[in-house]
Amino acid sequence: MENTKVLFISQEITPYLPESKMSLIGRHLPQGIQERGREIRTFMPKYGCINERRNQLHEVIRLSGMNLIINDTDHPLIIKVASIQAARMQVYFIDNEDYFQRKFPLEDENGKFFDDNDERTIFFARGVLETVKKLRWAPDIIHCHGWFTGLVPLYIKKAYYDDPLFANSKIVFSIYDNEFNEPLKKEFKDKLLYENINKNDVKILKDPNYINLSKLAIEMSDATIIGSETINPELLSFIKNSEKPYLDFQTEEEYIDAYSNFYDKIL
Repeated sequence: MENTKVLFISQEITPYLPESKMSLIGRHLPQGIQERGREIRTFMPKYGCINERRNQLHEVIRLSGMNLIINDTDHPLIIKVASIQAARMQVYFIDNEDYFQRKFPLEDENGKFFDDNDERTIFFARGVLETVKKLRWAPDIIHCHGWFTGLVPLYIKKAYYDDPLFANSKIVFSIYDNEFNEPLKKEFKDKLLYENINKNDVKILKDPNYINLSKLAIEMSDATIIGSETINPELLSFIKNSEKPYLDFQTEEEYIDAYSNFYDKIL
């Protein structure tokens, strides 16, 4: 269907991060979907390793300046944007000094998972949705890529459920083989209690590990896409048992058309 609006929320997009299965999809899928006559918006975190000068990022003043409260602390939301000229597409970046000014995305130079990744993923998810609200842009499909985007389905279904902008949005969650091995902080689930999100909604995060965060994302989404050739077997059976639409792994040549047709199916 033309004129469909698709919001892409990605953990990684190349050329801003090194090439991986996810970052390549993050780069080429929005372009392919736009070329098929749909309107797109694309978001990713502004990790500190992204060179702003080389990639010509600049702050969007009219969208910046909001504060998000996480765990009783105010965190200013800064929105930056860059263009991928060849694709005629823009990428919006969610930035904040406390959370994203580091030289590495999710682990330090020794491969240690950042201690505050729980709050960083909260900030990112809420930052994207607040920015989309400011843009007054109502997406038909919200397609999330990677565990770092895994809270978006929860926020859409619970905290923003009565927001007219998202009332008809269908959420697709793409799952990849990018597991993290250390759990997030024990307090993670308490920090999620916001607006209409209650303890029951997040009880699966009593043990805040990769599997449970992914299960929460799958549970709150309308459909799932398997983005890597192999994913965690426990999650694979969880997807198949969820009785929701899902799309199996697609090859590089076929995935854009397959995803586009899948969107039409769930709309």
